[in-house]
Amino acid sequence: MLWPSPPWDEVVYWALDLETGGLDPRRDPIVAVGMVPLREGTVRLGESYQSLVRADGARAISAASVTAHQLVPGEVREAPPLEEVLGEIDRRLGDGVLLVHQAAIDVRFLRRAHRETGLRWPSPAVVDTVDLIVKAARKARFIDPAAQEHEPDLNLWAARARYGLPAYGAHDALTDAIATAELFLVLRRELGARTLRDLR
Repeated sequence: MLWPSPPWDEVVYWALDLETGGLDPRRDPIVAVGMVPLREGTVRLGESYQSLVRADGARAISAASVTAHQLVPGEVREAPPLEEVLGEIDRRLGDGVLLVHQAAIDVRFLRRAHRETGLRWPSPAVVDTVDLIVKAARKARFIDPAAQEHEPDLNLWAARARYGLPAYGAHDALTDAIATAELFLVLRRELGARTLRDLR
């Protein structure tokens, strides 16, 4: 017998996005964080959090990542240190579920950051909008096998466009967190998910 799962809208979700100095979670630094909560199924912009993160001098910000997020080393030199920012993240996750787009990337960066700063990874429940996109595509094919012959595009902005959500400027941590939260609400409705379990 399965354990009961709370209704989806009784759960607090913290949508999170990281901007990083590269795409390798084993070595590249976190340079910016954005978070926004969903409470009772509503995005609460007034409770959002964002911060730059002081880059570890031993970890370089790659030129390719600067092209994406436009953050250069001088901008993060005086930012709060990683340990302080992780404390802010963990405090927020204490009452909620971590909501990300591409958990395989963001969660790996967060786990490594906790390990290297000596902080305990809080192991929050995670909902990944990429998983929800895949579930929605399977559901569509189940209803109509000809509905979608190709695998769905998992890119955040492509997925938003597919569901008629507006385009925002990409690679700003808070903007991307808000974009993830909005996409989550659309996918939740598309899937008819009623509980947190339905979303994982």
